[in-house]
Amino acid sequence: MKTHQIGKTYSNPHFFILNKGLNSGKPLSNPCPNCFVVITKTETEKNTLFHLSMMLQIGGFYAYYLKGSVIPFISVDDCRNTLKKGVKSSHNVSDQMQKHIKAVEVISKKEKELQNVIDKMAVLKVAYIRNCFKLMQTKEA
Repeated sequence: MKTHQIGKTYSNPHFFILNKGLNSGKPLSNPCPNCFVVITKTETEKNTLFHLSMMLQIGGFYAYYLKGSVIPFISVDDCRNTLKKGVKSSHNVSDQMQKHIKAVEVISKKEKELQNVIDKMAVLKVAYIRNCFKLMQTKEA
């Protein structure tokens, strides 16, 4: 794990972890200016670490290490150590952890699908509202 440099590309499987703000520790598929990059050897390892990082972030394990009063941030060492502790504890219950990671993966996929539906419904709502006012304006004219 290291600090991502804007414009740099990576050939190995990788993902990013947000390092500033209250969502510090959140894993990302695409880079942003304030993130770390986690480079792995295999796609399976990347997937496991991505979802483990998501579980640690949602569980508030990264939040303990946030520093700063205006814009909180997590240091690369604190983030790395938290992820390492998560990996180490997951080895003790490897099969059970893999089941949890798969469950979180399925839930996240469903969450994205539902968010997509919500976004489409919001667009539809705006279209109905605009159509309503358009009809009112043509009746007035």
